[in-house]
Amino acid sequence: MKYILAFSLSFLCLQAFAQLEISGKVVDFNTFEPIESASIYIQNSTVGTVSNIDGKFLLSVPQNLKKDTLVISSIGFKSFKTPVEEFDGSMDVFLEEDIASLDEVLIVADPRPTTGNGIVQKAIERLPRNLPDGPYLQKGFLRNRERNKKEYKWLIESALTLYDSSYASGSKDNLRINVDEMRKSYDLRDVDSLYAYVSYLRYNARNVNLRAKNLRRDTIKTSTLVKAIKWNDERTNGLENLFKGRLNMVRNANMRFSLLGDDVLDKHQFTLDTILVDDGRKIYKIKINKGSEYVGLGTKNIFNEGFEANGWIYIYYDNYAIKRIEYELVAASDAQKRRSKSLFDTLVNHKLVMTYKDINDKMYPNYIYYESPKLINVGDRSSDQNLDGAKPKDKDKLFYYTIQEMLFTEVIQDSARVEDALSREWSSDIFKSRPYNKEFWKNYNVLLESEEEEKLIQDLSKRASLFEQ
Repeated sequence: MKYILAFSLSFLCLQAFAQLEISGKVVDFNTFEPIESASIYIQNSTVGTVSNIDGKFLLSVPQNLKKDTLVISSIGFKSFKTPVEEFDGSMDVFLEEDIASLDEVLIVADPRPTTGNGIVQKAIERLPRNLPDGPYLQKGFLRNRERNKKEYKWLIESALTLYDSSYASGSKDNLRINVDEMRKSYDLRDVDSLYAYVSYLRYNARNVNLRAKNLRRDTIKTSTLVKAIKWNDERTNGLENLFKGRLNMVRNANMRFSLLGDDVLDKHQFTLDTILVDDGRKIYKIKINKGSEYVGLGTKNIFNEGFEANGWIYIYYDNYAIKRIEYELVAASDAQKRRSKSLFDTLVNHKLVMTYKDINDKMYPNYIYYESPKLINVGDRSSDQNLDGAKPKDKDKLFYYTIQEMLFTEVIQDSARVEDALSREWSSDIFKSRPYNKEFWKNYNVLLESEEEEKLIQDLSKRASLFEQ
């Protein structure tokens, strides 16, 4: 009886803390195409995720929310709603198109802006009202990968905590990122990455005049090369740079030289395209076009200037809150075009998607996607090949790019929990070695890999294992 009682108590405890795992696929009713970045969440909670490029998702739901409502929504579609416990993941979720009439809402006598430029300016004016006005924490998941067109070279998956004091405060001193746990970490870049080493020497030593193509990998210590790679990552794609720099364009609209600052209409022009519906709310869809001046990011020691902006911005009709930004920076100046084409084989230098979630009438970060080409083997480009009839190297393997994806779920506003978190040591170092915590990841919401990503990850893990051997 004693053993039976102990077993029963253990079973009840496991049931109380167990998570309900739901999965499925979101599809366009008209085209039967998968819907990427659809929002899947539990109503009136911060538990949620987004669909991947295949339209698929995986969500862990606490048992105490199983009777709540599951919402699957995407801009321009009617939302799907059902009790969590009644959701059937064996059937695809089809979303129907839902578009509001542009004329219907614009003929209303209302002193509101009717042009794209006017609507965006109104949204910027409303940022202090629509963004968080007090300190908070957010729990999130990061997938950071570096790849060419055929394979991964680097993959890191981490659990994150974001702290922000409020929109009114500057992000430089009042926004922090901490890497809590590590889920996966594969890094094969020290095998052949020489550009970072050359750049590291140029910026950290005097009178260095080297070119990557004149170096041999077997003459450089691996530890030295790894140090250079980490330095290069932190100065270009580091978490601190992304959250505290100009690309965090909504949160940092109040910083100096921001992309949505006083000169926003000099560097951008906005055209109202239509009005859609997002989970029952009307939302402006506005095209982002180039302005009269080039866009620059002011990155230290890197020529990140001479761009034109392109993309879309989605703004709620009722309160002018920014829901989603899809933003690209394309090389436009002659100098940037030459640099981008020769080093990256593309003119698109930055791709950014940021979505926000409405929680108690404040917009919190929900999902971030950032893609940027990466300098790897500058001396190994096709233009550097010997003209002796030798077969040129595979171009698809020469040019790399980095992708950072972040999904934020839980929002913590309790002052005691915020203060307790701030009293601990914070570090945004994704390279720091951390043991794998199986219990932590058991019920933690992560981004579901696409079918292509899953294959590339398996390939990377095999190559990493072979390299270690």
